[in-house]
Amino acid sequence: MEVVLCAWGANSYGQLGLGHKEDALLPQPAKDVSCKCRGIRSIAGGGGHSAVITDAGELFVCGHNKEGQLGLDHTEDVLCFTLCTALSGFFVQEVACGWDFTIILGGAGLVLSCGSNAFGQLGVPQISGPCLIPQKIESLKEKVVGIAAGLRHALAATESGLVFQWGTGMASRAKRVHQGKTLPLFLTAKEPCEIKGLKDVKVKRVAAGSYHCVSLTGEGHLYIWGSNKHGQLVSEEVFLVEPKKIDTQFFSHEKIGAVWSGWTHLVAQTGTGKVFTWGRADYGQLGRHAVVPDGKEECTASEQSLKLFCNIPISLSCLNGASQIACGSEHNLAVVGGHCFSWGWNEHGMCGDGTEANVHVPKPVKALGYAKKIIIGCGAGHSLALCQIPH
Repeated sequence: MEVVLCAWGANSYGQLGLGHKEDALLPQPAKDVSCKCRGIRSIAGGGGHSAVITDAGELFVCGHNKEGQLGLDHTEDVLCFTLCTALSGFFVQEVACGWDFTIILGGAGLVLSCGSNAFGQLGVPQISGPCLIPQKIESLKEKVVGIAAGLRHALAATESGLVFQWGTGMASRAKRVHQGKTLPLFLTAKEPCEIKGLKDVKVKRVAAGSYHCVSLTGEGHLYIWGSNKHGQLVSEEVFLVEPKKIDTQFFSHEKIGAVWSGWTHLVAQTGTGKVFTWGRADYGQLGRHAVVPDGKEECTASEQSLKLFCNIPISLSCLNGASQIACGSEHNLAVVGGHCFSWGWNEHGMCGDGTEANVHVPKPVKALGYAKKIIIGCGAGHSLALCQIPH
């Protein structure tokens, strides 16, 4: 059984770990990974960087590093996966990559961050410029069990079920909608601030988009807040400053077991394995064709809006039972029955089909074939998959 870390899609900063900066339209084996980091446990990506966590709790990174988001104590781009030695002895549990920053969760529930802090997204207000080495977010006193990074903001879920948010990246959009009104502190805070609108619920996981946030409770309910420009809040509101619960009727009255977010779309899976998508749709990121009436050459305004977004979760039966799902900015990966599927934005080849044409329905990444075990991850415009391939 051969284990290979493959990468494809946008590569202008070396985020594919291939040793060069050329896009890859088909999966390519990352350079020298097998001899560096054995036993990869999870994969994540940001605007132009990638991160993998090993079974030993080590963090390997590559790609864009102008703001120090790789945590390597310099600002040069890195073309191959490299160990973040600053985290030596710090068992990395989870990593979340924003546009130009990185949030790191340790096994003891501690959270560190590095990269740009232009919007307070590091949660360390005393640092004004780029942070080149991961720094502990001291004001997060509670044990953290889950983290998420949006475009320019971040979230943390604690063991007691609270949610903290920091970074001002959502504030400008909120101010446009709520002119003259005082915004909740968590939208303007440069260090972790508890979200009060989740009273009496215990959150277990968080996710973030470019200008929205998601919390999943232990009882299987979703709460969403932030921008609704693309229908991602399942609401008529333009911007929600406080979390809103999404009724289970939108998910066949089933509880949600997991949720993922792209920049402007969301994917959720119920406890029985059904997969639902909603939000922005114009790149095919929802995995379903917009239906245009037969015989019509042009769409009406309402039909065109269906092409651009959908504010109602709709199930994708072809993804039922998916064992893994990952969202890039506008594309997705899923593992179903030993095959890796991709769909959505494909301008840089991140869907791995050898073309640059957007993919509107989930299709197997044929170049990966059938794999015994797959671990997937997405960056904004790139994809990665660790595959155990039979000889």
